[in-house]
Amino acid sequence: MLNIQGVYTALVTPMQNNEVDYAALRRLVEMQIAGQVAGIVPVGTTGESPTLTYEEHAKVIRTVIEVAAGRCQVIAGTGANCTREAIEMTREAAADGADGTLQVTPYYNKPTQEGIYRHFSEIADKGGLPVFLYNVPGRSGVAIAESTVQKLAANSNIVAIKEAAGSVDRVSAIKHLCGDSITVLSGDDSLTLPMMSVGAKGIISVASNIIPAEMSKMVAAFLQGDLATAQALHAKYFAFFRDQFIETNPIPIKAAMAMAGLIAEEYRLPLCEMSPANREKLAATMRECGMI
Repeated sequence: MLNIQGVYTALVTPMQNNEVDYAALRRLVEMQIAGQVAGIVPVGTTGESPTLTYEEHAKVIRTVIEVAAGRCQVIAGTGANCTREAIEMTREAAADGADGTLQVTPYYNKPTQEGIYRHFSEIADKGGLPVFLYNVPGRSGVAIAESTVQKLAANSNIVAIKEAAGSVDRVSAIKHLCGDSITVLSGDDSLTLPMMSVGAKGIISVASNIIPAEMSKMVAAFLQGDLATAQALHAKYFAFFRDQFIETNPIPIKAAMAMAGLIAEEYRLPLCEMSPANREKLAATMRECGMI
């Protein structure tokens, strides 16, 4: 059974010349493990999953599993807006040795709550991996209703939910309805501590792509009751938490990582480089936070 708490990094997919940069990917995984993250989440939306081919998608997950080599959990991003496709990708990740799967709410087709319930239930029953639900209505177009989370939590293969709707109240509501039958993880770096204060156990983080050790320290401090340390780290990096979403994720985080010399700055269309004004604002924020 997975011990679900701490920092899980929603890993970017590094690219060069419009191809996945697997050498850089391996270096990033080692950096995450050195930063003592609890887990890595390859090929979520931060990993540009919509524009990776099926073969690239599978190879990125397989590479992360191979490099991690059991030193941290690997929660494979294998969500899709086609239930059959999500099951197929999840089964492949399971065969490759993933520890769990992150499953985003089906996007664009906007299913009803009954459709959402059946979608996640099918994946949990047939995919072969523990399921982390991913509630992000701002990108998927539809939320997982709290009552639907309650129904899904009755399935022993559905173990966690990433809450990226920007609502601390939703964490309280889910805990009220589900108790400990499902683990809540924040989906917003800036809301990590507020969500943990009402029962979340950690964060699926974008910021930890560049500051894994600092995010791990912040979350561990909170879990250990050292609120002063947790609050100090939150305050130090809050401006970056905010500005890493100054444009569509993962554009700013990849730009920030490039500024820090970690990867080449490259995206796949329709994503493209930041505007000059936003780039300078992000750089100024990183300097303010002592990151460059």
